[in-house]
Amino acid sequence: MSRFNEIYERACYRKGGEAKLRALLNAPQSTTTLAEYSDDMWLEEFTRKIFQSGFYWSVVNSKWEGFREVFWDFSIDKLLYMSPDMYEQRSQDERIIRNFKKVQSIAINCHMIYELQQEHGSFSQLVAQWPSNNIIELWLTLKKKGNRLGGNTGPFALRALGKDTFLLTKDVEAYLRAHKVIDGGLQTLKSLRAAQSHFNELQYTSGLSMTAISQIIAYSVGDNAIQST
Repeated sequence: MSRFNEIYERACYRKGGEAKLRALLNAPQSTTTLAEYSDDMWLEEFTRKIFQSGFYWSVVNSKWEGFREVFWDFSIDKLLYMSPDMYEQRSQDERIIRNFKKVQSIAINCHMIYELQQEHGSFSQLVAQWPSNNIIELWLTLKKKGNRLGGNTGPFALRALGKDTFLLTKDVEAYLRAHKVIDGGLQTLKSLRAAQSHFNELQYTSGLSMTAISQIIAYSVGDNAIQST
């Protein structure tokens, strides 16, 4: 466990001690809890993260009640029947951030969730049962079958609702490159598999969740200010 101990001790030092570091860590939701989520929740969170991408999160969040009003609380059953013309009209509604291409993603991702419901009973069941030791395949499924869910967008949405996943943030990427885990493009299949293998190793030695390991790595590097104890 020496490799992870070094990471952990550095993160503790930079954040002001073990207790302060532990207070910063998020706990993933249980499989049971995830499986009980409404599938509408996933469509909503995917949409939120798509609009937050390249935009001030606070502005998106301030508009979110408007989004929920315009898109029927992201009800998949209702949105399946919304016509392309209706999406185009609603993309100009002042209650939301008016970006037609991003609004179009709602329709595409709604149909993606519906299709996966037919295969797995519910989209929530699919996410809940997906093993975190192969989480990159879920990322790739969202990217392939959905719209605008590649890169960090899909993973950030999964994390937001409590699915146990690591994230390839700038700090985590810097760590992986410094330790020569990856050396090519961040989103290539080779890099994703190398990152997954490395996180699996750290999880095996530490016993912690992918979420916690990812956060601890991020807190151990980058521009995090060292906190006094």
